[in-house]
Amino acid sequence: MAVIVPFESPQNASIEPLVALVAADMERVNATILSRTGSEVTMIPEVANHLISSGGKRLRPMLTLAMANLTGYSGDGHIKLAAAVEFMHTATLLHDDVVDESELRRGKLSARMLWGNEASVLVGDFLLGQAFRMMVEVGSLRALDILSSAAATIAEGEVMQLAAAKNTATTEDEYLAVIRGKTAELFAAACEVGPVIANRPKAEQTACRSVGMNLGIAFQLIDDVLDYGGKAAKLGKNVGDDFREGKITLPVVLAFRRGNDSERAFWIRALERGEIGGNDLDHAIGLMTKHRALEDTINRAQHYGAMAVDALALFPPSPMKSALEQVVAFCLARSH
Repeated sequence: MAVIVPFESPQNASIEPLVALVAADMERVNATILSRTGSEVTMIPEVANHLISSGGKRLRPMLTLAMANLTGYSGDGHIKLAAAVEFMHTATLLHDDVVDESELRRGKLSARMLWGNEASVLVGDFLLGQAFRMMVEVGSLRALDILSSAAATIAEGEVMQLAAAKNTATTEDEYLAVIRGKTAELFAAACEVGPVIANRPKAEQTACRSVGMNLGIAFQLIDDVLDYGGKAAKLGKNVGDDFREGKITLPVVLAFRRGNDSERAFWIRALERGEIGGNDLDHAIGLMTKHRALEDTINRAQHYGAMAVDALALFPPSPMKSALEQVVAFCLARSH
């Protein structure tokens, strides 16, 4: 059962202008990624390249390149930092799939299904090590501080999510704290390091970080909606994976809070106890529709998207600024 959520698509909701503007730099980033996954231990490049070459949008490293461009950086440091950001992201995906026992990642069998949990965790650790080596090579202590702090915050977010897993008493504030750490922090750090290595004023660094943080929150909230109303091919995973894994996401938090006693009993049975029957996903989607949980999650995402666009207002008009505004619209438009 797919849900059509009323949502007016923003004009210019496309990632293509950004892709075009950073294409030359992304070629260099991709070459760096390939060279840094090399190892005499054959399983390392096999596992790493399985995920790296699986068709992700590379949005986070593109944001690093975009912000360096937006703030007038001239040099090569942004290439290594963008590659480091992608390695950090890939490492977290490898680790996530082990924690979540996921079978699919971007429409293909996850690395853990092909090589096992141990290899997935260890190759993730290798990629983190390579990411830190590249950060050090760039020679910016502040950029190293931002990205290493992000790595710690992401891990904290993952542990917070683990603590909140299957807990229907999770509040909206608690859930937002999880996604700030788990998802939005890497977006924020990816955006902040560009103006840092360009030695731009603190106000510009803060604005770029705000773009990333708010875009990251919006991005995750739309992902939460797609799990209950998207198409599997579009998601690269099965619709309802979050539900079957007992994940507490914002649509669940809102539907649980707004439900009556029998509806709450359903969520407790399905998510906390993991007793899920054949029609339970459809019933869950029905409850979310009844209580406007999906619609209101999209509204929350639009709010954070608007804050990301507002943070860009500090910068003068340019093709890159326009492309970044369209990326925000694109992330929101995925919801239908």
